[in-house]
Amino acid sequence: MLGTIRELMQPPPGMAFDFSQPAGEPALAPQGGVAWEVFANPVALFVGGVTAVLLELAEPAVRAGVWEHSSFRRDPVMRLRRTGAAAMMTVYGPRSEAEKLIARVVRMHGRVEGRTAAGLAYRANDPQLLDWVHATAGFGFTEAYHHYVRSLSAAERDAAFAEGRPAAQLYGATGTPRSWPEWEALLAATAPRLEGSDTLDEFLQTMTAAPIAPAPLRRLQSLLVRAAVEIVPEPVRALPQLRSRGLRPGEAVLVRALARMAALLPLGDTPPVQAARRLAALG
Repeated sequence: MLGTIRELMQPPPGMAFDFSQPAGEPALAPQGGVAWEVFANPVALFVGGVTAVLLELAEPAVRAGVWEHSSFRRDPVMRLRRTGAAAMMTVYGPRSEAEKLIARVVRMHGRVEGRTAAGLAYRANDPQLLDWVHATAGFGFTEAYHHYVRSLSAAERDAAFAEGRPAAQLYGATGTPRSWPEWEALLAATAPRLEGSDTLDEFLQTMTAAPIAPAPLRRLQSLLVRAAVEIVPEPVRALPQLRSRGLRPGEAVLVRALARMAALLPLGDTPPVQAARRLAALG
């Protein structure tokens, strides 16, 4: 299962990139920072990504933009790999290449607009919506690592948000949290418009059933999806579509064992390793 999740850290066809070049060029996120540690763990990456999407889909305008204008329902595995490749680039990639990728995404998002089921107009590049998307990603990955790999200090949790701001600002987000208290304030301010929907249920079913892991390991895949639900904060955690879909008694121990094992296993020639070689040239 760990090997399967690690594959999500590898770019899909057409997005291959050598993170070891150009020698010495820094990334958007600082080497040795919290983000470099968190994104190197494939279990935290998978669990945190699912948590983030659940929070995104609870916001009506983000839900309409994400669910109606993406390929997730048609090909969830490829969508996950493309999203993972973009995340690797923003954390580990050379700054110049990360800026190019983000600019392409911003141009694509410029064509995404419409109305929610309630008739509310939205556009994907709305800074308020982008703030929520990037904040939920910062929360999801950080909380998954904190909950299942190792406890992060208050300063480290603050740093995780601060380290994500340069990339978020390039995407057009202007008010992303700079600390954990600022995330909590944004969550409280957004809570009144968060709601349940059939999309949340469909997303969970897709993530459980999609052929991400080989058939014999599909039960572990389901376990990690439940681990993601477990760390979703209120008020989203209490929505009918998520209620009773978190971890069962004793399962948190297994998730932590998997996550901590992943932290100890060799990463292979993945983006974190390649990026470290690129920056080693500075010495």
